[in-house]
Amino acid sequence: MKIQIITIGKTSASYLKEGISIYLKRLEHYAKLEYKELADVPAKGLTPDALKKKEGLVILEMLKPDDVLILLDENGKHFTSREFADFIQKKMNASVKQIIFVIGGAFGFSPEVYARANTQISFSKMTLSHEMIRLFLVEQLYRAHTILKGESYHHD
Repeated sequence: MKIQIITIGKTSASYLKEGISIYLKRLEHYAKLEYKELADVPAKGLTPDALKKKEGLVILEMLKPDDVLILLDENGKHFTSREFADFIQKKMNASVKQIIFVIGGAFGFSPEVYARANTQISFSKMTLSHEMIRLFLVEQLYRAHTILKGESYHHD
């Protein structure tokens, strides 16, 4: 199973870039992974809804019909790390070819992207920066794979 992470906008903070890089490198041992930072959609003169619609078109154009689309969204399902690992395992067991995690822009997703999504997950009830969540996602993907392999990274 391939895992793809798509983000709207570049990661600007060097400490986040470094952390993301560390976990992407670690994940190479466990999964086929692709990390794509898309350019910001020019927002000048656009309302938040119009911006989400434009970003949504970019996201939807990248998808294949059988891709499992998972949105990182503050209103999504909450998991413990073990539950997230089980979620990943179930996708692997179901012979899913590709899971795509999408981290949207500052205003979230368009209705069209929500309609296409297979599920939404949330890492916190608090609002998190769309740049910081990138690091949290790659770390949790790494943690999930070490849990599934019975390795000692995760402690209960």
